[in-house]
Amino acid sequence: MNPVNPIGTMPGEDLVREGLKDLSQDQRTDCALLVLIAAPRLRRLGIRVPTPRFPGPYEHQLYARIEERLGAGAHSYYNGLIRRIVSFARALEREQSESKP
Repeated sequence: MNPVNPIGTMPGEDLVREGLKDLSQDQRTDCALLVLIAAPRLRRLGIRVPTPRFPGPYEHQLYARIEERLGAGAHSYYNGLIRRIVSFARALEREQSESKP
């Protein structure tokens, strides 16, 4: 994911990897939007998040895409995605703090 700081297997890592790949190809996907929502925190953790060519707000775009597919089930699904990216960031923070001398 990041050649300087490789990431191990963590909850939500699959979403982050896919989102970063999509952003590197300038694709607006659910995973790309999710990574952009978490971008400030991810960047603080050393992950290089590409700057997209499309404007925000990314939260609204992600929710609209999910709502288009799932209708009334969008809220739960959206919240689940947010929980997974937060879990990823927390796990990475924990891993980084444990590796400090």
